[in-house]
Amino acid sequence: FPEMLSNPRLKPVQGTLNVVMNQNVTLSCNSDAGSPPVRYTLFKRNQKVSTLNRPDLTPSLFNLTINSASDLGEYKCKAENNNTSGGKYSNSLSFTLLEPISKPVMSSPTSQAKKGQNVTLSCLSENGSLPITYIFFKGTRSISSQVMMQKEAAEIVLFINSSSDFGTYKCRAENGFRRDAKYSNGFNFTLAEERRLSQPLIISLGLILLLLVIGLALAIPFFIIPSYKASE
Repeated sequence: FPEMLSNPRLKPVQGTLNVVMNQNVTLSCNSDAGSPPVRYTLFKRNQKVSTLNRPDLTPSLFNLTINSASDLGEYKCKAENNNTSGGKYSNSLSFTLLEPISKPVMSSPTSQAKKGQNVTLSCLSENGSLPITYIFFKGTRSISSQVMMQKEAAEIVLFINSSSDFGTYKCRAENGFRRDAKYSNGFNFTLAEERRLSQPLIISLGLILLLLVIGLALAIPFFIIPSYKASE
């Protein structure tokens, strides 16, 4: 006897509903139980998109292209056979449009540092769908765990311990597709010079000291000779 169809399942073949503009996507629709043949119809906001006939219970694959925001709307599919009056409907799915992220910018409150100092690095992509995941690098080596941010910049605090800590730092940002990850420009700290007396100041202090010595030498006879005569 013909068996009634079970409610079909609608799912993305790619495994995610996150898409970018002009992306090709495939939706799979099938009923696990029921008598074939089966006719599957895909709907978008209750409007028929496409119909496929299957001689068995293997999934029907609907290929779509996300060309505009209107293609993100709710999708459902309907399964029908000779023993299913009105058909059986699936769950609904909606795509989420991912905006590609902009190139992240690495910044710091200071561009100079000295040994024994803590410094802060910030990384921010101004544009892109949220959340955005950041990670920091020194050269090609990661120096932080991944951190997921909303609108705020990701930050890392570094301790400048030796001259090797003055290398090139970068950060990477991504928001759902690893192939769309973007890297910042390199950021380098420069070694802050210790405050030293300038050469003109040293010369001036030397001249003052020399004049004081000369003045003292010239003044000694005026004090010593009168005192000597007075004691005779």
